[in-house]
Amino acid sequence: MLSAKSLFSEILDDDESFRLFCSIAASGESQGGWENGRIAALVPESQRGLAPKISRHGADEDKHGRIFNALLKKRRLEPCEVPPETDYTMLLERHGIGLAHEQLKADRPLGEQDIITYLAHSRVTEQRASEQMDLLRKHFADHPDIGRAVKMISHDEDNHLAYCHEELLRFAYAGHGREIQRILRESAHAEIRIYRDVSLAVMAHMGRILGWSRPKAALLAAGIHAVYAYELAGGWRRMVSLKMPERRNALGGPATSAPEFA
Repeated sequence: MLSAKSLFSEILDDDESFRLFCSIAASGESQGGWENGRIAALVPESQRGLAPKISRHGADEDKHGRIFNALLKKRRLEPCEVPPETDYTMLLERHGIGLAHEQLKADRPLGEQDIITYLAHSRVTEQRASEQMDLLRKHFADHPDIGRAVKMISHDEDNHLAYCHEELLRFAYAGHGREIQRILRESAHAEIRIYRDVSLAVMAHMGRILGWSRPKAALLAAGIHAVYAYELAGGWRRMVSLKMPERRNALGGPATSAPEFA
């Protein structure tokens, strides 16, 4: 029976597919670390209190990139080049999700609106990351090779999502609620399309590596399209709601290290 657990087990057990999976993940996390680091450096004076939390977010993302590279090293594998069509983070930036890299490379301080936009975009993408890691934790928390990594990253992603909720609600209470909802809706609709396209591209590459039959590849593609149809019909709404999280001040302390991986 084809399931999320059996599919990922197949990817995990093959060196080349595992190499591609970890390379894609490490690249995206490292880019996220750089972006958050630049945003923290450019936070406007009116929001300087957010800088340590944004820095913590970036440090977590950097740590995740190191973890995925360490998992490759443990298997005596080198990272591979990430196919552009599988680069979720790059495609998000290209479609306006996240602050433009040209803006982040400059030394001009960001405005308050930029910080709101960053938080709204992050709320959408961190929803996806939290859900994906929760799925991996459900099936592989006790796996001898990736179990500890999955649990650590999943915990961090939940913290990131909680932080986005709390800070966006703070801005909403300050009078920015309508603008936040507009950005959240636009971001969610763009993200679900990009996630569909990237999922199809990743599965196509995995299928070639693992020699999947045409019926199996077609079934997986149909499943990806079905998820997109659900999200387009209303599933996107889970990405735009805001509620005060149980984890308050989730990024209020220093980033945790991962000496067992990095």
